[in-house]
Amino acid sequence: MSDVITVPTPDGDMPAHRWLPPSGTGPGILLLQEIFGISEYVQARAADLAKEGYVVLAPELYWRIPGHGIDENAPDVLERAMSLMGRIDWTTAVADARAALDHLRGASEATGGVGIVGFCFGGGLAFNVAAEDAPDALVSYYGSALPDLLDLAPRVKAPSLHHFGTADAYLPLETVERVRDAVTWENARVEFELYEGAGHAFDNPAPMFHHAEASAQAWPRTVEFLAEHVRRSAV
Repeated sequence: MSDVITVPTPDGDMPAHRWLPPSGTGPGILLLQEIFGISEYVQARAADLAKEGYVVLAPELYWRIPGHGIDENAPDVLERAMSLMGRIDWTTAVADARAALDHLRGASEATGGVGIVGFCFGGGLAFNVAAEDAPDALVSYYGSALPDLLDLAPRVKAPSLHHFGTADAYLPLETVERVRDAVTWENARVEFELYEGAGHAFDNPAPMFHHAEASAQAWPRTVEFLAEHVRRSAV
């Protein structure tokens, strides 16, 4: 179960969804949405992380756009989501995500380390935030903006885990390999996982995206990675 809090920004208060672990306190995870906003899927993954003992914060990154709600059952949901993402100013989105990260660090219920997990749009955003900040860990699922952010790779010092499918229609395998070459620079603490036959957004349970085998492999790796790098920071 989540509640909605607000995160101060120069333009006003940004809504953010918060999940608490059973203990009420724990290490923090900033969860950055895919293009569908704080969808049922994102909420489910946030709840999964809370059950693992994390305080999870997921900011509403579309909050400045009037009427930014998305009907997940509408036939044009993909077109609607793409339209909203196209109206996002990237620099402002990075600043909003950093504001949420700072808020999470300062929250009384967040103890110990803080990591970032992002999906699709949020996966690229998480990478950009990690380049400008110092989270304890980064997990990026098929970060769609990553090909345009590779000059930031040497600035990402946090241990990072990247998930990509080999059949991603948005990020062809040659592009994914270019991303892998850039983020695995010398001395980088990077795990890079490829999932045979999986397409873009393979962890999303919607039939148009879901790849059950890839999702079942990637999530335990994510949980283990966060336990090693974020939970350990809390000890």
